[in-house]
Amino acid sequence: MTQPSPDLDATSWLQAWQQGLSQGHTQFGALMRKALEAAPFDARGKAQMDFALRQVVDAMNPANSLATNPEAMQAALDSGGASLLEGARLFLADVAKGRISMSDDQAFEVGRNVATSPGSVVFENELMQLVQYTPSTAKVHKRPLVIVPPCINKFYILDLQPGNSLVAYAVEQGHTVFLVSWRNVSAEQGHLGWDDYVEQGVLRALDVARSIARADKVNTLGFCIGGTLLGSALAVAAARGETPAASVTLLTAMLDFSDTGELGLMVDEAMVAAREATIGRGGLLKGRELATVFAALRANDLIWPYVVNGYLKGKAPPAFDLLYWNGDDTNLPGPMYCWYLRNTYLENRLRVPGGTVQCGVPVDLSRVDAPAFVYASRDDHIVPWKTAYAGTQLLGGDTRFVLGASGHIAGVINPPAKKKRNHWVGDLASDAGAWLDGAQSIDGSWWPGWSDWLAVHAGAKVAARRALGSADFPVIEPAPGRYVKAKAA
Repeated sequence: MTQPSPDLDATSWLQAWQQGLSQGHTQFGALMRKALEAAPFDARGKAQMDFALRQVVDAMNPANSLATNPEAMQAALDSGGASLLEGARLFLADVAKGRISMSDDQAFEVGRNVATSPGSVVFENELMQLVQYTPSTAKVHKRPLVIVPPCINKFYILDLQPGNSLVAYAVEQGHTVFLVSWRNVSAEQGHLGWDDYVEQGVLRALDVARSIARADKVNTLGFCIGGTLLGSALAVAAARGETPAASVTLLTAMLDFSDTGELGLMVDEAMVAAREATIGRGGLLKGRELATVFAALRANDLIWPYVVNGYLKGKAPPAFDLLYWNGDDTNLPGPMYCWYLRNTYLENRLRVPGGTVQCGVPVDLSRVDAPAFVYASRDDHIVPWKTAYAGTQLLGGDTRFVLGASGHIAGVINPPAKKKRNHWVGDLASDAGAWLDGAQSIDGSWWPGWSDWLAVHAGAKVAARRALGSADFPVIEPAPGRYVKAKAA
């Protein structure tokens, strides 16, 4: 460890002291990981212990404590203690909220400066609203695009700002876009199950969109768990002899749950059984619980910087739309969540033909024979890209796989105008590693390649109808609708 020289001035001495503390922390972490490697645990046990160890080591970083953070101490001295008072105020405000603030919550309002693409709600039920977006081109493809976002977050990550909106991009490409806006459920919806999300959510949305557009089929897109729901719904439809989808796009979604990364380390029989006993027959999984789990996966990005800057230095977080969305929690019905945990993360039954019965029929993903575009992000810590690739082996139609740079959100939300990152394309191979060995890297966004692929399945161009909805499904209210604005209770 570095020893400060007695000849250093106060500032240099503090810097040397901080460096010494940091070195000691790094060495401690390395020593603990080395000890873990030698411990007599199986691979899963070691991975679980490594995750827990990382939480402890991250928390013990000297920068996370006032007494061992020279910058925080200096701020307190320079401000006459005002930074500490402001930090205490921010801490108490977060205690009242039940979460660590990562953005200025007052800077954003859904429908005012996020989720602003024009459109209307054209259908709603207990579980979701269906938004139809206003066309921006004179002609549109005959077949509409129906987007199924994750139900564990608000949909507007796909419509955050005009410059990075996947919704707006699809509209600009001449697609009539419909989007499922999941309800932020309360105790009244605590009885809903997985089948309800499939039947009254996805399949109902496809039927309504097809009716309004007067189309034979629709193009479909599922993001994250929305992709899992979409795959399930299309397999249910296939079992009934129905083929509502002309194409399937899956973005960072899992159909095969063989390797679920660090999230899977938290799921075992005891955990699932405990959840089933408490909320499996009714109740809610609070959105704050899920948010805490996701934050723990990247504590040094999503927890500790906001603790240090907010509570120790008295600096309120700046306005950041992505982090505002990240903090907009969404509840899930207990029965739905428990079914999902057991049949995917715990038992991986969705990948098995007939392994699950959904909406009264056995589900076989190989019967989903529509052309598929499967996208994964290489640094995704929620949906490992090789696991997303495994889904290509389960679907029954012609499938294209694209791998993007960056993570779960940044890889997906990569508009072409930004000219950022790269992506890989290639013919399907027997496994993910073989695919990557033969893949070609292409600079920039994957969106244009997807758009070209989607156009092939979208049908001929017809005159865009300016009136949204139809006689059977009249406009209910302007987009983005009231469901997405509801806060988790």
